[in-house]
Amino acid sequence: MSGHSKWSTIKHKKALKDSRRGKLFTKLIKDLTIAARLGGSDLSANPRLRTALAAAKGSSMPNDTIDRAIKKGAGELEGVNYEEVVYEGHGPGGVAIMVQALTDNKNRTVSEVRLAFGKYGGSLGTPNSVAWMFTKKGIITLETTQTDEDRLMELALDAGAEDVSSGDGTFEVVVPPEDFDTVRETLEKAGLMLTSAEVTMVPQNTVTLTGKEAEQTLKLLDILEEHDDVQTVSANFDIAEDEAERLSAA
Repeated sequence: MSGHSKWSTIKHKKALKDSRRGKLFTKLIKDLTIAARLGGSDLSANPRLRTALAAAKGSSMPNDTIDRAIKKGAGELEGVNYEEVVYEGHGPGGVAIMVQALTDNKNRTVSEVRLAFGKYGGSLGTPNSVAWMFTKKGIITLETTQTDEDRLMELALDAGAEDVSSGDGTFEVVVPPEDFDTVRETLEKAGLMLTSAEVTMVPQNTVTLTGKEAEQTLKLLDILEEHDDVQTVSANFDIAEDEAERLSAA
């Protein structure tokens, strides 16, 4: 598993215990709203909305909150208009970072994202400065206690997944974006509880980090993830498993 995947897995495990559920709900509500705005409220015709809905339900969001977010996005209720923006930059050690956000004030968001990059030894770049290093993929993770690798590979690959790997008690399933919903639904119907499921930007290669650069990178990614407007963060780094665990717990 890549360093990005290690960090992502740690992040999702922490989120399960995170008392700041309000921030998580804010992000999920935005995702539901913009998915409905772009593709309508018909789940059967809107795969992005199905993905957002699965994430919301997986985080135990109340049904009435979900319904209001979808109706606002579809124009059935008055609400805020969000725009999708992508920021690209470099972190410590030359790590490439992509930030996907939903905002109702682009000037505010870019200023705060730039400040975060600068605080932890990075710099915000121009469009397409690092995007070429990433490929859009669906990433599904689950704990190895849920099933054995042979069964997971059979289920996932038959449904359209590209790869299944394991590490640190976690399975990672990589899926083409167009097959993401099918694979996720296949695993859920098989009775497997997923730790996380998202379509994100996955790096094609990685930069190995240690020491201060590793510490600063994790701090930068954490502060970006905590921003209310940020939906996903992707980075092309690798950190030793024990060091990633130590730094995330610090």
